[in-house]
Amino acid sequence: MRLLSEHTVLPGERWVYSAGCNAGPALTDTGRIDTELDDLRRLAAAGARVALLSHQGSAKDGTARHLEYLADYLGKRLGQKVRYFPECATDPARRRAAELRDGDIVLFGNVRLDAREEDGDRELAAALARLGDRVAIGGFSKAHRRHASNVGILGFLPGYAAASLVRETELLRPWRAGSGAAAGSVAVLGGVKPEKTTVGLESLTRTYDLVIPGGAVLNTILAVIGYAVGDSELGADPERCAAVTRAVLARSNRARIHLPRTVVIAGPAGATRAVPVENGVPDGWAVVDFHLEQWAVDAVRQAGRVLVAGTPGRHTEGNHRAAAAVLGARAPGDPATLLLGGDTVAELPWAGPRSTGGGSALHYLADGTCAVIEALDGNRHKESSEHAA
Repeated sequence: MRLLSEHTVLPGERWVYSAGCNAGPALTDTGRIDTELDDLRRLAAAGARVALLSHQGSAKDGTARHLEYLADYLGKRLGQKVRYFPECATDPARRRAAELRDGDIVLFGNVRLDAREEDGDRELAAALARLGDRVAIGGFSKAHRRHASNVGILGFLPGYAAASLVRETELLRPWRAGSGAAAGSVAVLGGVKPEKTTVGLESLTRTYDLVIPGGAVLNTILAVIGYAVGDSELGADPERCAAVTRAVLARSNRARIHLPRTVVIAGPAGATRAVPVENGVPDGWAVVDFHLEQWAVDAVRQAGRVLVAGTPGRHTEGNHRAAAAVLGARAPGDPATLLLGGDTVAELPWAGPRSTGGGSALHYLADGTCAVIEALDGNRHKESSEHAA
């Protein structure tokens, strides 16, 4: 695939930059924004005219919002005015892009405000492509999504991989074969997204020595085994996750899977208590954390490689037991411990290596590629004259 770093940028070139600056207004963690700064700075300094696209939230669940706060933050970090235009796929947006001057960066409206974005709609992709003549694809956190602004747009413009995308794949490449690590490897899975089970549990139990499930991954395993889980979170696709879990548990050639003897459950009015997992979780109560078995703590401490993909307990609600046991068993900033994803990095107190990708990182670890990487590879011969604007 073509790399933005190898392209000589000329004054007046019109670029669409598809970023993954997915951070809320509180800007609790800005890693997904900061990773794009070097390329944006280089483009502007060379006199390119940059139409910046990004996202936050989803139109499908009503969480998408406007991004003025992101333009303000980018302006401060880049040392130049970054203006905001609240539309991205309209005729006014196209005209605004045509008005850009050399060195200008304008952040256009949140692509997720358009429900067609997440469907990879071709018409929307064509409209976004009209904002420029070339597209730089960053935002590794969305690299596994076949959306209009990061895969669909490559059907209309010559595409280049931004440095943020390249850096992430280089960071993750040594972590694909976890079982090759000296002293063994451990993968921790948490959170509520189905991909933590359908991709993470399925693939990491093939390549890591020990998998410690938490969150919806653990709850699904407990339910499949036959324990009552009460009102515990099972994620957005419980039936599919349960089917994958059954298949994983039935495999003989898989990692050891940690199952706690004691879980922490929360009930009415936020009351919490620790209960033996074999007793089950009553209705009205939900698993929010668990006690890590001592043998597993020892395995984490001695492991040559520890991957953390998702918080194992409901960390923002004060349930820190499992996360503290895992991270407490590793030296602060340990280079052989890697955290994946925006929420994981934002919530857990870790100053060591981290990836901006959650689901995208799991897909890359499983397959060695992602939807965006495949699309960029297929796009490498496209010329700007083919743009259908």
